Amino acid sequence: MSLKSAIEVSRETRERLDIYLAELRRWQSIKNLVGPKTLDDAWNRHVVDSLQLASLARGEVWADLGSGAGLPGIVLAIAHPNLRVHLIESDGRRCAFLRHMARLLSLPVTIWNERIEVVTRRLQPEPNVVAARAVARLSELLAYSENMLKAGAIGLFPKGRDHEAELTEARRSWTFDADIIPSRTDPDGRILRIHRFEGRRAAEPKSS
Repeated sequence: MSLKSAIEVSRETRERLDIYLAELRRWQSIKNLVGPKTLDDAWNRHVVDSLQLASLARGEVWADLGSGAGLPGIVLAIAHPNLRVHLIESDGRRCAFLRHMARLLSLPVTIWNERIEVVTRRLQPEPNVVAARAVARLSELLAYSENMLKAGAIGLFPKGRDHEAELTEARRSWTFDADIIPSRTDPDGRILRIHRFEGRRAAEPKSS
């Protein structure tokens, strides 16, 4: 089965996702929203890569940290209109694109043009799922989403071939469980599903 057909969507959803990709390409020349080379295979690199997250956690409220061009948040909101998605993005140019897409497709999203660490404690309704794609290393993502994960939210963080090193680094500072799930779009990619998050590890006492 090809990657393009790895996740089935309805015809209506496909049409709306095609509108999103057309607008992404149109805005790209002005706003530089994504890596230019990724547009050659945008359906797999951006749409399928985002949609695969939906089956990995239950929850009607998602937080997309560092949303950028709306990946994965806008894509998930298009394909799953029952979701409510917080899009958190500090770059005003990218937020302009997010607002444009939200209006164009009447999406159930809330856009926050602020830094992640400023806004995460103010999200209402509180997220059940926290996602971030190509934003920061795992340790930093856990710090950003600490209060949500402690409250029981699931973290979904796509990573590349260095995922094991990031897990090892994060476990030095944080206590959590993680499932390592192969990506449908990248043979070297893994999705880290974070759960049973207890917060920061206690500092080890210094030896005398």
